[in-house]
Amino acid sequence: MNTSNNNIQDFLKAKLEIFRNWLFRYSKIIMPVVLVLCVVGTVVIAINANKRKMAEESVETTEGVDIELADNLLAVPEVPLQQDAVPEINELFSAYYTAMVDGDTDTMSRLVDHLDETEILKAQETSKYIESYPTIEVYTKVGPREGTYVAYVYNEIKFKDYEKPVPGMRVYYVCTDENGEYYINEDGEESEAELNYIRELNLQDDVVDLNNRAAAAYNDMVAEDEVLRDFLMDLNLEIDKNVGEALARAEGSESSEGDGAEGAAEDPADGTEMSASGESDIVVTKVKAIDVVNIRTSDSETADKLGKAAVGDEFTLLEEKGNGWSKISYEGGEAYIKSEFLEPSETMQADAGSEEQPENEPEETTEEPQEENNAGASAQTTGTVTVKENVRVRASASENGEKLGTAYIGEKLEVIMKQADGWTKIKYNGQTAYVKSDYVE
Repeated sequence: MNTSNNNIQDFLKAKLEIFRNWLFRYSKIIMPVVLVLCVVGTVVIAINANKRKMAEESVETTEGVDIELADNLLAVPEVPLQQDAVPEINELFSAYYTAMVDGDTDTMSRLVDHLDETEILKAQETSKYIESYPTIEVYTKVGPREGTYVAYVYNEIKFKDYEKPVPGMRVYYVCTDENGEYYINEDGEESEAELNYIRELNLQDDVVDLNNRAAAAYNDMVAEDEVLRDFLMDLNLEIDKNVGEALARAEGSESSEGDGAEGAAEDPADGTEMSASGESDIVVTKVKAIDVVNIRTSDSETADKLGKAAVGDEFTLLEEKGNGWSKISYEGGEAYIKSEFLEPSETMQADAGSEEQPENEPEETTEEPQEENNAGASAQTTGTVTVKENVRVRASASENGEKLGTAYIGEKLEVIMKQADGWTKIKYNGQTAYVKSDYVE
């Protein structure tokens, strides 16, 4: 046994001696290689450590983005529509619709934020034609902020001059004031997060079903009943005309109010309104079209069309009426254009005791009848469009235009004209407004 162990030891010593002699002989080659391997190993370790650090920083950055997005996008719960779930909101809409029937704008102003003068006048005028709301169904979903709800109100309206109730539905954003009282928020100042939340709610199946129910009932009635269709069109025109006249009277009474020597005085000789300095006011003598618009035989949207005015067409102004129409000289006769589509192009100012002189003398132009079909311009339409996605309502056809409010999915808007620039001109709360065409149909 000992002899065997000694033999193994002698063998290992011999091999070790051979390796030592080989290492000594080739040390000039081996040592640089070992050094290179050590350097490479160090670099690899450093690179891996740096990658780990970058990965950790990337995770931290991503988590920060997720947190920020979570702050801007509100979670939308999948909660079913609830009918009559909040008694106080039922009372709110009961009072609101009762006020609409009665023309009680004081109550409406208390329940709605914000109700401007035009909306007040339209509510007063509309109440003259409403007999009752025999059906009011209030459905709610929890809103984007604490103390808020999105309310879907299905109603049937009974007009005094039509025998059957007409169905409809409106979407309301209900908020809570500092006293804990519910009110209808119409100020149009919702954040993008709130709008996105309401948009997502409106796309939920039960809301779509409710909207389809109301839309189908309304469309079926209008399609089957020509009397109803004509009645609603005439009613809208009548209300718009009366509201326009009321606004004109209000503006006229304000402008006629004087304050001592600073007020306007009337010259008894010719009835021309004079300023305190003795100079007459500026009189508009010519106007030009700011949009493609129909020229009609009388001051009504149902009157016969004589032609179309293109943008920039100029006309002699005969009279600007209080109902929102302007009488113009057209092809040797008289015609009418909606005043909102015109702007002054020539004015005259007369000094006391002298004839009127034009402030500017435009180049002579020959008015030619406009082609009835203006391809590529704007399409004149009538009736309504349906909002297919929540959209801002603006005072001008621009994304920077003043915000007048928000139209919610399913809401019907009275359309004036679909323009070629991607905007649709509408009637909104008694005034002209615009929405992006992509959001209505």
